[in-house]
Amino acid sequence: MIRKKLLAPLIIVAIANMGHDRIHEYSPTRGVIDAKAKRSKRSRGLARQYGQFLSEELKPYIDRKYPTKRETQFTGLGGSSLGGLVTLAIGILFPRTFTRLMVMSPSIWWDDFAIYRLVDSIEEKPPLKIWLDTGTSEPGWEQARALRDRLAKKGWRLRDDLQYMEVEGAEHTEAAWGARVSPALRFLFPP
Repeated sequence: MIRKKLLAPLIIVAIANMGHDRIHEYSPTRGVIDAKAKRSKRSRGLARQYGQFLSEELKPYIDRKYPTKRETQFTGLGGSSLGGLVTLAIGILFPRTFTRLMVMSPSIWWDDFAIYRLVDSIEEKPPLKIWLDTGTSEPGWEQARALRDRLAKKGWRLRDDLQYMEVEGAEHTEAAWGARVSPALRFLFPP
């Protein structure tokens, strides 16, 4: 895509997740992990700390080690499912670091829709460019549509700084997200 001038040159830094413990790093609130369990276990809600690590440690390291464009308009974050949830949360919490957000099939359900409350709490729209998507075979896919509408109420404009894709029949899988990476990158990082 870069050679065909469909996409600006970019560096992708892939961060391994913590496996089963990823729910702690990726959750913006201390929500119940499994409400059906005999003893309810709560997430530690470490998204803010994870965002601080990315913003204050990892990004400066990458900027020192590689020939990057350091300005925020060239810096993005992306993820799917819980990774999509934490991507949007970190973008809202750290808009001076990450302004391009690839939010794929986000776990909007987390902690009784905590991400809706975070979006609703925005007083002044930060300069974020957001790709938001879902598949219609995913549980709760309509929640992404409601999130799109909440973002629009806060000032994001469809096909300008907010792109929404709803894929008929797409499931909550790596293959489905992989099929949407190309249009997401082209929207977020045009040539």
